Amino acid sequence: MLKGKLKLPAPDKARRVFPDRLGSLVAAFDEKGNQIDGSDFELEPGEELEPIQPGELGFHRESDNGEESIDDDDDDDDKERKIRKRPIKDSVTPVSVLKSISEEEKRSDLEHEISQREINLEKLQRIASTGIPDGGGLRATAWKLLLGYLPSSHDLWDKQLKENRQKYANLKRDILRNPSEHIWKEYEELSSTKWEDSDVDGPLRRHEISHEDHPLSLGKSSLWSQYFQYTEIVEQIDRDLQRTHPDLPFFSGESSLSRKNREAMKNILLLFAKLNPEIRYVQGMNEVLAPIYYVFSTDPDKQNAENVEADSFSCFVRILGDSVDHFCQHLDNSSSGILATLSRLSDLLKVNDEQLWRHLELRTKVKPQFYAFRWITLLLTQEFKFESILRIWDTLLSNPFGVQDMLLRICCAMLLCVKNKLLSGDFVANLKLLQHYPDDINVEYLLQVAKDISPDTSYYCLSL
Repeated sequence: MLKGKLKLPAPDKARRVFPDRLGSLVAAFDEKGNQIDGSDFELEPGEELEPIQPGELGFHRESDNGEESIDDDDDDDDKERKIRKRPIKDSVTPVSVLKSISEEEKRSDLEHEISQREINLEKLQRIASTGIPDGGGLRATAWKLLLGYLPSSHDLWDKQLKENRQKYANLKRDILRNPSEHIWKEYEELSSTKWEDSDVDGPLRRHEISHEDHPLSLGKSSLWSQYFQYTEIVEQIDRDLQRTHPDLPFFSGESSLSRKNREAMKNILLLFAKLNPEIRYVQGMNEVLAPIYYVFSTDPDKQNAENVEADSFSCFVRILGDSVDHFCQHLDNSSSGILATLSRLSDLLKVNDEQLWRHLELRTKVKPQFYAFRWITLLLTQEFKFESILRIWDTLLSNPFGVQDMLLRICCAMLLCVKNKLLSGDFVANLKLLQHYPDDINVEYLLQVAKDISPDTSYYCLSL
């Protein structure tokens, strides 16, 4: 019998990242796991700083005979200023220069990889996990590839996009259409068929409305009855969309742009609810959709921007496929439910910092259910600023072992990054801290801590 937890390396083979379980629009994924090289998880060394030359900081100067000498305190002030004064062009710090170079190199690497005829998904994952530069539609294309919406073969992109977008248009037409439009179309088709062979104008006839087609019909097969069943869901979606990132004009306000975006997002959420009647719409799904819709909307490619609703729906379904059981209340106590996931977070913290785990779980009684439920179900979309959410999602979607694996690591890292405050706090202080997580946390440092965390081995199947 094994005692305690073993800190084992991550499994050699990647599991299927985004399960194809929701809706009827999701395309199949590659069932073969990719071999992950251990070196893939190591950071590449950064560029070295240039050495500081003598006299560059003004501590040394050259004497008349060519030898170096230390500045004398009695030197003339003008001479000292002349020696120590730095040119304006050197005012840029080496860190900012290196960051700029790093961003340009990353952009160049991503553009090169995405332009390949056959895209190396593992390489794309490594690059994207360090952050995707803004602009140029790179993030939109990379996310579609990472989610499996775009195939790795560049030659198949147009065909795949055309098929998926047409499927969405058909679903939207058949499922979201008002029953009166559906009934009127059937009547027009019936009338045209009945009179197409007749040259004689007949008398006007009253259109017969069946009991099932009547708006007051309560029959289960009635289009109107099914339509009214979702009235409350539509109202809930509208209320939630009004509250989605109220600080961003893209989502909030009464401009034509924001209204258009909310209408498209409502279509996506309502269609998802109707295609998945056991789940329907759960409050907070709007927050998960928001980053996807925003990124795809800002794609400079005109055709992609015009089809943002269809593309967002497909990718929304895919990303929820990794955590759909968290939204099913009757599965809360199952091995794939939210309570089991919260328990894995607790185990992960215990493996990596037992002192902090004991303080939270045993001393202050701050359980993950009190603070991490929202973190996990909404994929951290409520805990950080919007630009930070996009950066975090670059890493989430790039994880070869799936969103949930990296999500738990980030949640654990969030605890470790505020360890000192938590250790000095009681139940009330710690609960307040974790329910209103500090927004001044360095996101890059947080993600690095998450990558360095030892996995919770109880989550993986060990073959003995």
